[in-house]
Amino acid sequence: MAVAIPLIWITAIIVLAFTVIAASVFVKIYQDRHDRDAFVTVVCVLSLTSLLATVCLLPVDIALVSSTTNNATGLKKDWASPETVAHIILGLKIVYYLLYSLDVVMCLLVIPFAYFWYEEWDVDATTSGRIKGAMKYSLCFLMLVMILLVVGFFLPVAQGTKGHLGLDYFKRLLLENHGERALTFITGTLLCLGIIPYVFYTAPGLALAPQLLIRSVSGTSLPSVSASARQDLLLNRERQRIIEVRYAGGPSSRFTAKDRRELEGLQREERSLVRRQRVAEEGAHSTQKWLGKLQAIGRPFKILLGILILLLSISIFISMLMTSIDKSKNSVCGKSCGYILTKINILNPINWLFVATSRVFPIDYVLALILVLDLFIASVVGTAFVGIRFLWVSLFQIRPGHTKPQGLLMATVMLTLTVLAINYSITMIIAPQYAHYGGQKFCNKTALETGVYRDCTNHKEFIIPCSESGPQDICTPTIVSTFLNRVTLNFPYFGAFAFWSQFAFLGVYFITLLTGLVRPPKLGNRETEDEDAENDEDENLLAGAGRRVGAAWEDIRGQSGERRNYGTNARVRGGDDA
Repeated sequence: MAVAIPLIWITAIIVLAFTVIAASVFVKIYQDRHDRDAFVTVVCVLSLTSLLATVCLLPVDIALVSSTTNNATGLKKDWASPETVAHIILGLKIVYYLLYSLDVVMCLLVIPFAYFWYEEWDVDATTSGRIKGAMKYSLCFLMLVMILLVVGFFLPVAQGTKGHLGLDYFKRLLLENHGERALTFITGTLLCLGIIPYVFYTAPGLALAPQLLIRSVSGTSLPSVSASARQDLLLNRERQRIIEVRYAGGPSSRFTAKDRRELEGLQREERSLVRRQRVAEEGAHSTQKWLGKLQAIGRPFKILLGILILLLSISIFISMLMTSIDKSKNSVCGKSCGYILTKINILNPINWLFVATSRVFPIDYVLALILVLDLFIASVVGTAFVGIRFLWVSLFQIRPGHTKPQGLLMATVMLTLTVLAINYSITMIIAPQYAHYGGQKFCNKTALETGVYRDCTNHKEFIIPCSESGPQDICTPTIVSTFLNRVTLNFPYFGAFAFWSQFAFLGVYFITLLTGLVRPPKLGNRETEDEDAENDEDENLLAGAGRRVGAAWEDIRGQSGERRNYGTNARVRGGDDA
């Protein structure tokens, strides 16, 4: 077997190790410092690791099937016998089933259990009582899975589509097995659920991520923050002085209700500004020797990274628009088969780039990995920017160091569902030809006497990229494309919903991009950040005072035992320190 196959799997294992680190760091950064649970933390890390592994499996899938074809001859490589290719496909299927099954179990069973486990916490609650309570509320999710299995088992598939398809590849995807039909139905249901956060979180995140990088360079240094706080503080005190002058020499009871509310608000704002200025000055004083220089060196690279991500997001937008128009005009059977496209008729820039770079491994593999990670990071940015909402009601805010365990679990569920939508978008919309067949090519010239495809070493003009109309003994489709095509063919309403949702994605992206250009985006709320900073400072002062009082009392009693921490309202759950 070629050296490329073990190299691809080794690279995938290395990426998997980085996903574990990335998931742990993500949870550590975003979880609330004073309100956390050990079990919830473990569940979030495991879920995010499985999630990131699922995202990164798509480039592995494409790279493995691409390595079986010799693009110089248009034939399979010598080692890529049908048995070897079948073995590669089987290994990929096992990994896909394991990861997707783990994602479904974590999303529909483990995370709901962890959510209710946390909600069952009480001072007098026992572990067995919390487990019973969490299992009682989690049964509804288990019933949901059972209902989906039963519906998918008996629901008829789109048998009428057979007459519209002239390709054997698509005909083989129509299901006859009821068990496989049920699993396909569950996948289609979760895909449509994942489309919702994909549209309302990934699209804004894709538009805002590069703007946040570019705009954060100016005006975010500690000296500029200190100067801004100092200017705001002068204006604040001047407004207070104007109000106080009106009632100079009279009792404070003469203040009108409006002026009293305004004065109290200005006094609260003054405390926040004083705190912000002090923190900025202390940070600037302690880091001005080396951190300031490091930030100055990194600013050009930050701007360059923001520009590159902006160009990538615009390329994604154009590619999605071109393919969506192509599918709506040239689909072989329209909505009756989920707008399947047999070949690309309109130039797609990202698909063209991937196919062109597939000549040199691992350039296309790296680019595909960058694409999927960019969409996933955009989902994280969009979730942090919008927050966990139900319509216009904000349920949880996703902020570093202040995300409640319930919000972290709900964000994990939303990201898990979004991964299905990301895989659909890349495979069917952004880079359809490359995601289906990678860099595989075949010789479009048959031997007249045998009718089989032959070597095109001396006829390079006949070597063309693989498509659904190509020879299936040479062109091996990726596992993810086969799976998604099976969903859209057997349940066309899932495919139609996912397809038309891409236009909604494009609309949300375009509106967010224009809005961000007019009004600079900001992650977080200044008032909320000031309130959190004030609470943290108060807790630290109370904790410090409690330690001093405890130490003095122990000295009086002459005790040297272990000291207790008093005066803090931090909650410790599951063995974690607050």
